Amino acid sequence: MYSTPDFRKGLKIELNGEPFTIVDFLHVKPGKGGAFVRTTLKSLITGNVIDRTFRSGEKIDKPNLEEKQMQYLYESDGEFHFMDNETYEQSFLTEAQLGDARNYLQENVTVGMLFHNDKPIGVEVPIFVELRVASTEPGIKGDTAAGATKPATLETGMNVQVPLFVNEGDMLKIDTRTGKYIERVK
Repeated sequence: MYSTPDFRKGLKIELNGEPFTIVDFLHVKPGKGGAFVRTTLKSLITGNVIDRTFRSGEKIDKPNLEEKQMQYLYESDGEFHFMDNETYEQSFLTEAQLGDARNYLQENVTVGMLFHNDKPIGVEVPIFVELRVASTEPGIKGDTAAGATKPATLETGMNVQVPLFVNEGDMLKIDTRTGKYIERVK
């Protein structure tokens, strides 16, 4: 069990049988009455964000979470299929459960899949991924205003702004936290 002094950003707790992660928190000591902690929590299952206040010293359950290394296999009818690297068991997630992570999935890539009570609820993709440019307009010579960018579609279908010198077929390093172009990979 956790107590309110254990709270920190990113801590995973369980409320009413559902796992949440702490997005933000604030310890408050009013002039009158007991201290309390205001938190902003994000559901690990639905992605909903809620605000919740806890009394100082209140006990909160630890969620039954497990992370396994899984290999992404394929997508079929809106379901994304993964295979456990050790037991070869397969699990799947829907597009809604994946959220933005679906933009970074390539076949055979290994990701960390999060399980709550032995049910898959989401994936952790690497911070940086390398994706190939599927299509982009060619940069026009002389069109070199400082910091000029153009749209590009990556192999996963994700759209990203890239510098003018990027061409179709180039490999790009993308930050999965922001979804932005970092650099061209040789």
